[in-house]
Amino acid sequence: MDYIHLNELEFYGYHGALQEETKLGQRFRVTVSLATDLQDAGSTDDLDKTVNYAEVYNLCRAIVEGEPVKLIETVAENIATDILRTFPEKVLGVRVVLIKPDPPIAGHYASVSVEITRGRFA
Repeated sequence: MDYIHLNELEFYGYHGALQEETKLGQRFRVTVSLATDLQDAGSTDDLDKTVNYAEVYNLCRAIVEGEPVKLIETVAENIATDILRTFPEKVLGVRVVLIKPDPPIAGHYASVSVEITRGRFA
């Protein structure tokens, strides 16, 4: 299995369970790993044989910057579902790490995140 990784995409969204989060918004970071077969793309140098990561970026952006939801779990699930739906012949699985660098909780920490894996595994 081969992988395409899009690392630490950063967007501004309005997701969260607290009213301040949906009103003020905050940064979100997304890392996406796509399980795919890159052999044909690598041997032919043909973009049509791979997953266009610019399209994946735009999909992630539309979801994170789009309609607010309460949970980052939902944002991650929506990203995974849309990727699998958009690239049914090319993406066998997807791993999404969604990071909330500045959640409104007291304390010292780098961030909070969720990680999900979804796919069409045999």
